[in-house]
Amino acid sequence: MTDTYDLLIKGGTVVSHSGRAKADIGIRDGRFAAIGDLSAASAGEVIDAGGLHVLPGVIDSQVHFREPGLEWKEDLESGSRAAALGGVTAVFEMPNTNPSTTTPDLFAEKVGRGRDRMHTDFAFYAGATKENTDLLREMERMEGCCGIKVFMGASTGDLLVDTDEGVAAVLDVIERRAAFHSEDEFRLADRRSLARQGDWTSHPEVRDAQAAIQSTERLLRLARAAGKRIHVLHVSTAEEMDILATARDIASVETTPQHLTLTAPDAYERLGAYAQMNPPIREARHREGLWKGLDQGVVDVIGSDHAPHTAEEKSKPYPASPSGMPGVQTLVPLMLDHVSKGRLTLERFVDLTSHSVQRVFGLAGKGRIMRGYDADLTLVDLSASRTIEESWLASKCGWSPFTGETVTGWPMATILRGRAVMRDGEITAPSTGQPARFLESLKSNS
Repeated sequence: MTDTYDLLIKGGTVVSHSGRAKADIGIRDGRFAAIGDLSAASAGEVIDAGGLHVLPGVIDSQVHFREPGLEWKEDLESGSRAAALGGVTAVFEMPNTNPSTTTPDLFAEKVGRGRDRMHTDFAFYAGATKENTDLLREMERMEGCCGIKVFMGASTGDLLVDTDEGVAAVLDVIERRAAFHSEDEFRLADRRSLARQGDWTSHPEVRDAQAAIQSTERLLRLARAAGKRIHVLHVSTAEEMDILATARDIASVETTPQHLTLTAPDAYERLGAYAQMNPPIREARHREGLWKGLDQGVVDVIGSDHAPHTAEEKSKPYPASPSGMPGVQTLVPLMLDHVSKGRLTLERFVDLTSHSVQRVFGLAGKGRIMRGYDADLTLVDLSASRTIEESWLASKCGWSPFTGETVTGWPMATILRGRAVMRDGEITAPSTGQPARFLESLKSNS
């Protein structure tokens, strides 16, 4: 009897936990049903993946989509459209909106905003404050929650937990892995006077490497004392990679394509405010330290830290210009370009953007090409040379620090739970995004 599938992906090179091999993929009811030689099978739809590499769906585990309250910069629909166009199948979105996502009601409202409106699947971080520790355990168990986010520096609104006592209080009540923006707010405050008006090259002096290093040292000490797991976001210094390598039992590590690609002072001289983010783009020695950490396995995941602002907002002179840059749509092209240059293997790229995200965050049924898992795929052409152009960008902000850059490697299709949502640069299906599921909250959501 001939096997029948809803969708067949035929003739591509599949990159999975089993390695790299030519194989077909059969999808039924939104999940992987078979992987191998399916030449005798039939399907309602067939996608010819000849010449393409078929990857587990890329997951961007750090984005800021600005909704609610800041929709002129971005919203859940536009941000997820950019994600899908860039080959991303799921995003984890941050709580620094207006209002901040700091109560169960606000969290549930945000999940409702995303359901069937986002072009990708999604999860949200719940934000920790000095006043809401009694709510954190409830929120981290809610449907669609990927964990608690703590800003030790550089926060907006009430999202600042800057003292050891505050961080310890958060760690004391939570059960899941919490994510941290690790910059020392006290050192940042002491150094704000070092900002030179209109001179973005002073940004990494104001927010110097030591602010990040001493914050991460504090954080590791507190996490160790509490016996809790932490995820350190957008690591930007060589020293932090060395420190974090000694704490692999409790700490997982993220860095960004921007920190792996750009360097100071060149980026600030060329791009001005468009290179401004927190923590800053730093000197070449730090970039090389990040690559060393990546090569030696210290880096677990790559997140874009997509944080758009309008060109008008960015036109303000430093330090009035806001920090943050878009990145969800360029994550895959930038990292595939590094693959083409030999900086990392395609298998390591897959590990950083799907396999390790599944492991670190405890995703249920996502992040791997595995029978029974959600059929999320990113199809890429490793030989395609393309220029990143503003006309391709879907973010409301309309710009990228990488506009005009030519890269090798490009996302050709995005498949979400067995449905092609992007093919050849076009959104091809209605938005059907759903909250991702997590192993540590399955019981509470059943």
